[in-house]
Amino acid sequence: MNVKVWTTVISFTASRIFFFFIFFQIPLFRFPCRIGTCLTPMEVTSSQLIASEVIPSWVVKVLLFPGAIGKVILSRQPIHNYNNLLEAYNLRNLKQATSTNDLQHIEVLAGSYLAVAGAMIGLVKSRRLGFFGMLLLIWGLFKESHLSEGQSSFKHNKNAINIYHPTMSIAVISAFLSIREDVKLMVSCFKVTSSEPKHK
Repeated sequence: MNVKVWTTVISFTASRIFFFFIFFQIPLFRFPCRIGTCLTPMEVTSSQLIASEVIPSWVVKVLLFPGAIGKVILSRQPIHNYNNLLEAYNLRNLKQATSTNDLQHIEVLAGSYLAVAGAMIGLVKSRRLGFFGMLLLIWGLFKESHLSEGQSSFKHNKNAINIYHPTMSIAVISAFLSIREDVKLMVSCFKVTSSEPKHK
């Protein structure tokens, strides 16, 4: 296959894998958030959207529904009613809930937003949004987990933040490989290298 075909196959497959990881809410990390403990960018994003009332709650339900279906399949429990999704994710009355200051964890919040948006956009057009979101998210988690004891908001629970390296690695790699321009450059370099004559 030529460079264009390889590029299309790799970026198409990677973008679908990244979408699956984000929208079916494969756990990537552990982080204290408004609903208690968030395991995915979708949970961080949804909790913030509901609390800020930026968009209608039905939009958040649509975003959460694929992940809710996936969790039901894995746990073999009865499927959640669409109308009760917010209760299932503990997303009711978030404004009254005690939460950490979102601005103190802006990298995690912004990275989650970008990851969710990048996963959606990546289905129709190649963009670096998802990859940048994942990098920002990792930096935010790393920074929070390595703050000095006097600065950290989670100093009383050293295990409050954790990165699940296997799934996070797959998500980051798939986000990167979904960028068509970068994949094309990589494939071109590989073909040039492999086509060079070997000197005896």
